[in-house]
Amino acid sequence: MILNWIWILFFAIAFLMALGRTIFEGDLQVWTDIMNSSFSQAAFAFEVSLGLTGVLSLWMGIMKIGERAGATEGMARLVAPFFSRLFPGIPKGHPAMGAIFMNVSANMLGLDNAATPMGLRAMQEMQTLNPRKDTATDAMIMFLVLNSSGLCLIPVSIMMYRAQGGAANPSDVFIPILVATGIATLVGLLALCVKQRIRLDGVLCAWLAGIAFFVGGVAWLFSSMEAEDVQKWSTFGANFILFAVILGFIGAGVYKKLRVYDVFIEGAKEGFKTAVTIIPYLVAILVAIGMFRASGALDIFTGAVERVVAWCGWDTRWVGALPTMLMKPLSGSGSCAMMLDVMKANGPDAFVSKLAAAVRGSTDTTFYILAVYFGAVGVSRTRYAAGYALLADITGAVAAVFVAYLFF
Repeated sequence: MILNWIWILFFAIAFLMALGRTIFEGDLQVWTDIMNSSFSQAAFAFEVSLGLTGVLSLWMGIMKIGERAGATEGMARLVAPFFSRLFPGIPKGHPAMGAIFMNVSANMLGLDNAATPMGLRAMQEMQTLNPRKDTATDAMIMFLVLNSSGLCLIPVSIMMYRAQGGAANPSDVFIPILVATGIATLVGLLALCVKQRIRLDGVLCAWLAGIAFFVGGVAWLFSSMEAEDVQKWSTFGANFILFAVILGFIGAGVYKKLRVYDVFIEGAKEGFKTAVTIIPYLVAILVAIGMFRASGALDIFTGAVERVVAWCGWDTRWVGALPTMLMKPLSGSGSCAMMLDVMKANGPDAFVSKLAAAVRGSTDTTFYILAVYFGAVGVSRTRYAAGYALLADITGAVAAVFVAYLFF
């Protein structure tokens, strides 16, 4: 329901903004810009789905091998004490648990291309337990918020962009991102535990505390390295683990005497079908976002915020990163473009550029996640998923601002 009204609001604001610019400024070009944006975003949605087809086919095939070989079930048992409490609606040993674990692990390693297929697989498995196929379950919402909070231990892509932009120390945003995304994840999980009346027993609290200590430990480890070493070893670690998973699943399939090639093809076919399924949902979200942005509403809002902040006598440097904050839940490529624009305008080592990078890495792209994951299983009634996902987004953005002032 929330997502439905947010979607309508994008169109309504875009229309009112365009109407106001025409009446008060005589701007007729804005209507062309908005419609051109709708066409380009619709085409972009198809391109995204097409681009996902190969990756989905690959990872759905690999996941199918792991599932048939019992590898994903084995992984699920490792985290069963934690996940069984976060997802009480999923039976122990269910394939959904293994897929959730794989998705979360890929996200933590910054492997977005691998995380999405694994996440879609998790949604499909959870849908088999769903008595109302058009309505999101509590487990689905918990999973989506966990993805939206975007806990990432190795933000390789952001460090790469900063290196390309000529930053003196591309990895100097590593720890601020880690702290901000860790806070966003913990707040999102705790808020949903309260909403879903999940009891915070000793085991669950111990796991949450362990996550906090683990994030802190990784931050301490990398803080002692040189900038080049951080990027080199984080990239190596992520890709080594990913390749090890592929070999592990294939090896488990061989051990179980599976026809691994045939099983892979079976899973890859499911990946192709999934890629086609999500096209309408992506078109709906990306077109609305594109029209909202083309209307100029985003620029007016950020300008108004900067004036209010200045009037209050507060530091306004962080407002330069506000477009990145606002675009992050809406579009991954859009927020990346905003971050790069800030870096280009102010230099990669300016405070606002580092803050924009921290914001970019603090959470994931909420509306893209909602559209793709719910769309893949045909869920149209998302209940309170959007609200709690945005809570994680806001928490991550606010945490990024405070952490950036602390570090930079």
